[in-house]
Amino acid sequence: MSILNKKTKQKIAFTIFRILGLLVVGILFWILGFIIYNGIGVISWDFLTTAPSEGMTSGGIFPTIVGTLCLVAGSVIVTFPIGVLSAIYMNEYAGNGWVVKFIRVMTNNLGGIPSIVFGLFGMALFVNTLGFGDSIIAGSCTLGLLVLPLIIRTTEEALKAIPDSFRTGSLALGATKLQTICKVVLPMAFPNIITGLILSIGRVSGETAPILFTAAAYFLPKLPNSIFDQVMALPYHLYVIATSGTDIEASRPIAYGTALVLIAIVLLMNMLATSLRRYFGRKVRTS
Repeated sequence: MSILNKKTKQKIAFTIFRILGLLVVGILFWILGFIIYNGIGVISWDFLTTAPSEGMTSGGIFPTIVGTLCLVAGSVIVTFPIGVLSAIYMNEYAGNGWVVKFIRVMTNNLGGIPSIVFGLFGMALFVNTLGFGDSIIAGSCTLGLLVLPLIIRTTEEALKAIPDSFRTGSLALGATKLQTICKVVLPMAFPNIITGLILSIGRVSGETAPILFTAAAYFLPKLPNSIFDQVMALPYHLYVIATSGTDIEASRPIAYGTALVLIAIVLLMNMLATSLRRYFGRKVRTS
């Protein structure tokens, strides 16, 4: 009788989990379907390759696409090496003392700070103190700080997943600690490290508050010439035309089209990063 009760409870639990999972997927497809239905009508080659015009009630979003890609690439270049090296230090060199525990606590706290606070900090440090002004480099550094805790945590977990026997075997064969990390540990952990990169790309692509004070321009229908120029960005452009444009009703279809393009860019970036993860994963398994 008790066995039947356990099986019944297990079936009920699995049914609930399955329903909740389908509910989450259903909500996702409902949101995507809503955006696609309202935004697909404005997607065209001109929309993707021309600049906004007539008070952003017509024209395209090409400068915003370029600006978003510049900010994402800049933030990854800034934060990925710092995050990976920090995780290597904490996991491979620092041991388990109070310093590492303190860094972990501060990293977790940093990850919980609202993005608007990062925007204000970036404006104070990068825009004003360092004199970068409203620019790509200021926005990239601010976005990099925003996702730095995520990079550190995922990289550290990836390094912890590598058995110590690989490190011991490498050292026993005469390799130095640095050689062991570079030739053994990092290649094996790299597919999981890419996970942090995927998550960070997805987050910085859609952030508005950090670039609001550091990089984004309200209306700038031209491409940047250097990393010290302002740019238009998809999330801020979407916010502007949806809430404070010159003619909100006329620009509503453009807002949906912009949202659709932003989702597509995030999806393509995630697919690219996932492909890299699978490539390095196969490389590790065959080596």
